[in-house]
Amino acid sequence: MSKFMDDDSPNPPPPVYGPRWKETGLREFRTSSDFTWKCAALVLLCSLLCGCGLLKGKTEPSIEFTKVPAAGVGGSQKVDVIAGRATGVRPGQRVVLYTRSAELWWVQPFTSRPFTRIEDNSRWKSETHLGTEYAALLVEPGYVPSDTVESLPPTGAGVVAEAVIKGEGPAPPPIPVKMLHFSGYDWKVRTAASFRGGSQNSFDPANAWIDENGALHLRIAKAGDKWTCAEVKLARSLGYGTYVFTVRDTSHLEPSAVLTLFTWDDLGSEQKRRELDVEVSSWGYRQKGYAGYVVQPYYIPTNVIRFVVPPGVVTHSFHWEPGQVTFSTVAGPGGAAKTQVVNSHVFTSGVPSAGGDSVHMNLYVFGKGEIPLANENEVVIEKFEYLP
Repeated sequence: MSKFMDDDSPNPPPPVYGPRWKETGLREFRTSSDFTWKCAALVLLCSLLCGCGLLKGKTEPSIEFTKVPAAGVGGSQKVDVIAGRATGVRPGQRVVLYTRSAELWWVQPFTSRPFTRIEDNSRWKSETHLGTEYAALLVEPGYVPSDTVESLPPTGAGVVAEAVIKGEGPAPPPIPVKMLHFSGYDWKVRTAASFRGGSQNSFDPANAWIDENGALHLRIAKAGDKWTCAEVKLARSLGYGTYVFTVRDTSHLEPSAVLTLFTWDDLGSEQKRRELDVEVSSWGYRQKGYAGYVVQPYYIPTNVIRFVVPPGVVTHSFHWEPGQVTFSTVAGPGGAAKTQVVNSHVFTSGVPSAGGDSVHMNLYVFGKGEIPLANENEVVIEKFEYLP
């Protein structure tokens, strides 16, 4: 056997190029070339798919409606199905729904269940009470929605995207807005229901009026088998400064009647309403004549000071400045030469900053007390004054 045929030879024989090589070699070359092109095409396809995935990951989030209820006057009796789709959603994001009724946006379907889950197919579905308009907000995890707002929150600060649409069919006629001019300011009278003091209250514009002497009257009245309340809101924000309320005798108020003189930010969340309160109520207990100063939230013990208000005219005030608010109550008109200080207190913890807040005054029913309301109640505010 030739050494060139020896398997252990370090010098294998050179290839023989002949007719058969042309046939098999070219075929192998073509096969190799096809494989290379296929690999290149596969790499290109993977790149394109990856690129599409990246683009999809950067898709701007959006939300839309696929089913919209009819337009209605609102109320707690009737609900309907509302549905939609959300795209570009990240893990943990949810939908918050609102219905517009009686000049306010109400979270849906209930204040105890303000969130709607987004399904794996990007669709969402819920019940809602009827209203003239419907809104859907795509929100971040941890977002805390307000129970009611006058204007919807803009995108940002936890709101990723939002959509607003009118209800199907003709809208009910709008409720006329009642305005009062009191102590040199314009006040808007509330018509919408409200969840105050842990109970639902209805409000009737007829329960707020100005008498011939220029004093503001707030009344709780009976309408059928239900109570209707009163509230007015200053038409503009005042911010830091001194707020003064001169109030006639409140010693006649029943234990479950509540007079509140307060600031409130309609655009804030439930935890950030910029709320400072002077409250006159016994909260349903038998003792009468109680009042309090509150820097919300009230469930922090150091945020509440309680005291007894004497009969007759009293003047409640609070001076609001950055990081501090000073409450005071004096007997008689605040501008009298001699005044008796009933109570005063300075809060330096948890004081909200000013911005977007406005003054409210209301008289409503506390529905969870020991002594239910038995009769109509009325309070007279003789004067309101603001000092920058």
